[in-house]
Amino acid sequence: MSTTTRARTVVLAGNPNVGKTTLFNRLTGGRARVGNYPGVTVERHLGRLSLPDLTAAELIDSPGTYSLSARTLDEQVAFATISGLAPGDRPDLVVVVVDAARLSRNLYLVLQVLELGLPVVVALNMVDEARRSGLEPDVPALERELGVPVVPVVARKGEGTDALLRAVAAVLHDPARGTRDRELWTPEPALAADVAAVAEALPAEWHGGDERRRDALALWALLSLDPDDELIEIPPVLRDAVESRRARATADGRTIDREVIAARYAWIDARVTETVRDRRRVRRWTDRLDRFLLHPVLGFAFFLLLMTGLFQALFAGADPVIGRIEDGLGWLSARAADALPGGLFADFVVDGLIGGVGAFLVFLPQIVILFLFLGLLEDSGYMARVAVLMDRIMKALGLHGRAFVPMLSGFACAVPAILATRNMERQRDRLLTMMVLPLMTCSARLPVYGLLIAAIVPIGEPGAPFRQGLLLAGMYVFGTVTALVCAFVLGRTLIRGPRIPLVLEMPPYRLPHAPTVLRTVTEQASEFVKKAGTVILLCSIAMWVLLEFPRHEPEGTGETETAAAAAQASESYAGQLGRALEPVLEPLGFDWRIGVGIVGAFAAREVFVSTMGVVYGVGADVDEETPALRERLAAATWPDGRLLFTPLVCLSLMVFFALACQCMSTLAVVRRETRTWRWPVFMLAYMTVLAWGASFAVFQGGRLLGFA
Repeated sequence: MSTTTRARTVVLAGNPNVGKTTLFNRLTGGRARVGNYPGVTVERHLGRLSLPDLTAAELIDSPGTYSLSARTLDEQVAFATISGLAPGDRPDLVVVVVDAARLSRNLYLVLQVLELGLPVVVALNMVDEARRSGLEPDVPALERELGVPVVPVVARKGEGTDALLRAVAAVLHDPARGTRDRELWTPEPALAADVAAVAEALPAEWHGGDERRRDALALWALLSLDPDDELIEIPPVLRDAVESRRARATADGRTIDREVIAARYAWIDARVTETVRDRRRVRRWTDRLDRFLLHPVLGFAFFLLLMTGLFQALFAGADPVIGRIEDGLGWLSARAADALPGGLFADFVVDGLIGGVGAFLVFLPQIVILFLFLGLLEDSGYMARVAVLMDRIMKALGLHGRAFVPMLSGFACAVPAILATRNMERQRDRLLTMMVLPLMTCSARLPVYGLLIAAIVPIGEPGAPFRQGLLLAGMYVFGTVTALVCAFVLGRTLIRGPRIPLVLEMPPYRLPHAPTVLRTVTEQASEFVKKAGTVILLCSIAMWVLLEFPRHEPEGTGETETAAAAAQASESYAGQLGRALEPVLEPLGFDWRIGVGIVGAFAAREVFVSTMGVVYGVGADVDEETPALRERLAAATWPDGRLLFTPLVCLSLMVFFALACQCMSTLAVVRRETRTWRWPVFMLAYMTVLAWGASFAVFQGGRLLGFA
C-alpha cells in the first residue's frame, strides 16, 4: 500500500554574494523554473529537491537580503517568503546560506529567522576560503550556540551538499531539530514595552497565537514601518501603533532601530569570538588587486578597455553564428517560396512571417555574448568593484550608487533594468534612475548600430573589426555620458532630493561558476526572445501590411523588379506617412524612407533593420550583415542624385537612435512602476526632443565643418 506525502516547502535565504544561487543550482541539479511570487511581479526560482525518505520537496530561492527589515517591495517579498506571511505560505524549513569568512554580518539574518520560530538549517558556505583566510569557524561550537544544524559546504565544488540534504530531511521529519528552544536575546524594559504595544496591533492571522512569532513580527514592524516606506497591505492600526511607539521613544531620547540592532550584534559578536578558531588577519592578493581596479584613473581605464574588448567581440565573435542563422533562414525562405504559389500570401509568409522572425534571430548571438560577458563579470566579483568605481561619478551627478546595477542591466534591456530599481529604498532615486535608463545602449540598438557602422566602415577594409568595435564602444560611452548628464539636470530640477551614501559589500574574487552563468544567460536570452520576438514579429507583419497596401500597379512591362519594389514602398501607407514626416526629418539628413524605419522602430528598435529591407526591396529577412541591404543603402540617393547614407548621415542616425525613446515596452513598464502616465509621457517627450536636437547638431555641425 503506497502513501503520499504532501510536497514540503524549503526556502533558501541569505545575503547577497554568499553563493546562494550556486547552492540552489547544486541542490536542484540545475533543473529550475521561473515564476512570480503570488500576487506580485517579482520573479522567483523554484526547483525540486531529492531528499532521503521524502516523496517531494520544493526549494524556493528567495531574493538576497542582508536583513528581514523591509522598506521596498522586493524586501517585503523576501520577508514574506521567509516568514510565511501573505502573499506566500509558511515554509516547512528555511536554509540560511552563510559566508563562513564573514560570519558576523551573515549571522544577523540567521538571528532574525530564528526569532520567527521557524525550523532552520545553516549552510556554512565557502569554508575553503575561510580556511585560507584564517577565519574558519568551529562548526560544532557554532551549532551549540545557535541551537540548530550547521553544515559546512563548498557550493561551487559540490562539497557538503549530500550532508546538507540529509540535515534538511532530518529537520523536515522532526522540526524540533531545527528550532531553537530558548530566546536569543532579551530586550531592555523600554524596548520590551514597545514590542508588546505593537504586538497587540498585529493581525491574529499573522502569528496564530504563537507569542514568540508575534514578538518577532512586532520587532519587524518597528524596524520596517515608517511614513516613507512602500510596503503594501499593512493594516492602518499597525502603522498607527508603530508611529506612536516611535514618537514616544524619540521623546524619551531613544532610537528603537539602534537598540534592536545593537542588541542583536552584541549577541553575535560574543558568539563569533568563541566560534572562530583563528582570528589572524591575512592580507590576500585580492586586496592588492583592488588597489589597481579601484584606482580612480587606472581602474576606470581598465574598465573602458574591458568594455571595448566586449564590443569588438560582439562583431568578431558573433559573425560565424550569424552566418549559420542567415543560411538557415534563407533555406527556409526558399523552401516556403517553392512550396507556395506566387502571390500576396507567399509574400506575406516569406517577408512578413519568416522575415519577422529573422529580424531578431539574426542578432541573438550578439545578445548572448553580451549577457555572457556581464554574467562572468558579476560572478567573478568584479561588478561590485565597478559599482564602487562608478559611484564616485554618479554621486557627483545626484544618482545613488545602487543605480549602477540597473543602469548596467540597461545595456541588455531597459525593461528588466527598470524593474531592478526596486532594490533602491527611496522613490526619488528609483524615479530618477528610471528616467535616464532608456538612454543606456540596450541590446535592441545593436542591429541598428551594426547596420550603420558597417556602412561607415565596410567589413572588407583593413582593420575594420577594430575600427568597428571602437565606434560601437564610442556609442556606448555616448549613451552612458548622456544618461549621467540628464540625471544631473533632472536631479537638480524636476526630481530633487538629498544624497544617500552607497553601502555595498565587496565580495572576494572567484572564478565564475559556469553552470550559474550559463543558466543566467539562458534565462535572459529566452526571456528576450519571448518578449522581443512577439513584439517584433507583430510589428514586422504590421509594417509589411503598411508597405504592401495600397498595391502599386506597374506602369508597363519594362518596369524592373527593383523599380517596382521602390515604387510600391513609395506609394504605400507607410511611404505616405514617411513623406509626411520628411520635412521634420530632413534637417537631420533623413528622407522619408528612413522616416518609415523610425516609425516602425518605435514599437521595437530592432524592426528598423527589417523595415529597411522591405523599403529597399531586399525583403524583411535581413540583418545588419546582409550584403544586399548594405549595397542598397550605399547606393540610395536623394531625388537630386546626392547619396543618402553618407558617413555623416549614418552617424546622425545612430545618435538619434541612441537618444530616442523608441520602445513601447519601456513606456509600459514605467507606467506600471510609477502608477501614472505622467512620467512615461514626460520620458517620451524629453527623449524625443533630445534625440532630434542632438541629431540636428551632429548633421548640421558636420556640414558646417565640411563633411558630406
